[in-house]
Amino acid sequence: MANIETIAICADDYGLSYGVSAGILEAVDAGRVSAVSTLVNGPRWPALGCELRRRDLKVDVGLHFNLTLGSPLSDMPKFAPEGTFPQISEVVRASMRGKLPMNEIRIEIDRQLDRFEAVMERPPEFVDGHQHVHVLPYIRHALLDALQARGLAGKLWLRDAGDWPHRILLRRAEAKKALAVRALATGFRRDAKRRGFTTNKGFSGFSDFNSGRDYANRFATYLRARGGRHLVMCHPGHVDQELRELDPVTVTREQELTFLLSQQFADMLDRKGLRVGRLSEMLGTAEAAA
Repeated sequence: MANIETIAICADDYGLSYGVSAGILEAVDAGRVSAVSTLVNGPRWPALGCELRRRDLKVDVGLHFNLTLGSPLSDMPKFAPEGTFPQISEVVRASMRGKLPMNEIRIEIDRQLDRFEAVMERPPEFVDGHQHVHVLPYIRHALLDALQARGLAGKLWLRDAGDWPHRILLRRAEAKKALAVRALATGFRRDAKRRGFTTNKGFSGFSDFNSGRDYANRFATYLRARGGRHLVMCHPGHVDQELRELDPVTVTREQELTFLLSQQFADMLDRKGLRVGRLSEMLGTAEAAA
């Protein structure tokens, strides 16, 4: 019998809207995703978090640390003077120039971790970032500091959003975006390992969110050139008015959800000898420094 390889599939943006969250719960219940990344700074988080907590043993549940969508949980007069987060482009520029108000950002990291724990009644099983903000210079170190201070080294995994260039190029899927994120994430895995945190090895799922493209064909590219602990990100969900008011990515969420729930998805994994599994089970906390 051929060996079955395990990959992790993470649904991002849980908590963004009711429709998005309901769709992700469908994927969880069907066993089509193995991790859920949660936005906790919105008003829907407490109720939606309780729904997710009921499924805690099915998937890894993590914090989708956010500095670019909605409003902060803490007072951020320099970073978010109007009470709403800036665009990702502004955050990247300020990070590269060393101009971020890191005292404000460190407090916001703790507030989001606190709000996650208050609802889930435990720390996250992993941490990543909305629009990969967690890998940016200065922000990554503040995040690692906060997690270490909570005694979480070796107890959760972190998303390494950068993959090796040859894997990115072999996939031929949004290579420019993937390489740009890889550049921003340079050294992230090394920094995490040095602090006692483990990461995925291999990352895919970049999309242009073009609803005119076949998501099944796009997803097939995510399965090429896999790493040893491969993580695929996705953005499934139902479209509702709340989502339309918050985020430009709408129709493609429905397309992703439809594919994940389909027999076509199951058949694709079977042909490639793959199964969906939790990254926490793949690596185990003992591997944190390996």
